[in-house]
Amino acid sequence: MMNERTTLLLGAEKMAKIEQAKILLIGLGGVGGYAFEALVRSGFLHITICDFDVFEESNLNRQIYATQESLGISKACVSKKRALEINPKVEVETILKQIKKEDITSEFLKQFTFVIDACDDVEVKKSLFFNCAKEKIPFISCLGTANKTHPEELRIRKLKDTFNDPLAKKLRVYFKGSSVLNTNVVWSKEMPKKDKKLGTVCSVPMSAGSMLTSFVINHL
Repeated sequence: MMNERTTLLLGAEKMAKIEQAKILLIGLGGVGGYAFEALVRSGFLHITICDFDVFEESNLNRQIYATQESLGISKACVSKKRALEINPKVEVETILKQIKKEDITSEFLKQFTFVIDACDDVEVKKSLFFNCAKEKIPFISCLGTANKTHPEELRIRKLKDTFNDPLAKKLRVYFKGSSVLNTNVVWSKEMPKKDKKLGTVCSVPMSAGSMLTSFVINHL
């Protein structure tokens, strides 16, 4: 029984909630890929994943589904194949288009139990923050993980309580005075290395992705 050990820890009632939940995950990069892996292994059975990109050689250092064999192949398609290899019962819907802020409507979001943001498009993030808050849809977002080397500095906080994160600053300024500032985010208090080029190591996005899924489980 695949989820026997998870059920022993969480209990049958919570496991049923996990299996019934409908999750939207936007972004399957360094953070999103690990979040998806954790969702599947935790027993979620209804997951919609959104990513228009294909795997590139530069992804090999940190993205869980990036291999020599997956280079040039759709991240969403590779991820779905991996999920079915882990649990044939999981239902994975794929959105292969590049999501724009105009696509993040209340009508689209209302079909999901929980929304996870692991994308790097600032305008899409803004729309997710705004519409999920407006419709009271459970939501968590991951902020910047590039140019950081200490996964132990990651925290789950309200957006209003973040610092040392350029992306968080943009969002705080944009939503100044709004209740959206109470949105939960995975954020690192580590000051990013000062470099115009965004370097990464696998340990930070890996940990951030796991924290996203952990938050969803505990919320349920």
